[in-house]
Amino acid sequence: LVVAGSGGHTTEILRLLSCLSESYSPRHYVLADSDNMSEAKIRSFEEKRAETFSKSQFSLDRIPRSREVRQSWISSVVTTLYSILYSLPLTYKRKPDLILCNGPGTCVPVCLSAFLLGLLRIKRTIIVYVESICRVETLSLSGKILYYFSDYFIVQWPDLKKKYPKSVYLGRIV
Repeated sequence: LVVAGSGGHTTEILRLLSCLSESYSPRHYVLADSDNMSEAKIRSFEEKRAETFSKSQFSLDRIPRSREVRQSWISSVVTTLYSILYSLPLTYKRKPDLILCNGPGTCVPVCLSAFLLGLLRIKRTIIVYVESICRVETLSLSGKILYYFSDYFIVQWPDLKKKYPKSVYLGRIV
């Protein structure tokens, strides 16, 4: 399961996916309900991928955006809780083996839902969080939250590895 986000997040996550073999199929994408640009990028990526891997399969699911740009922190708590409630049945339905995400706010409800399903012993999902390349000195808000819930937390700058010892520094990967 791949969580896409508006702007550069989708570009970065698709670059990561381009390195994966065809065994990572089917791919289930989750994006915010108001994110039409990411859907177009994903469909284009998958069309090109199908030229190489004929059995390539994917699906798109949408959830309510957990936080809009410039939304107040107080109201974002409510919208994030709503998004988590919406994500729970989706995560239960998909039962992903792996979640790959790179920082959009949309990934927090999805990852927390998967984490909860693991706590309830319904389905254990590996969560791989890749902090965006643009995060050089500090983690994003999503990163600060998912640092504690992810199985693998990957950073792309050595200074972040020093500040966050659980993280894995692989250099620039996108």
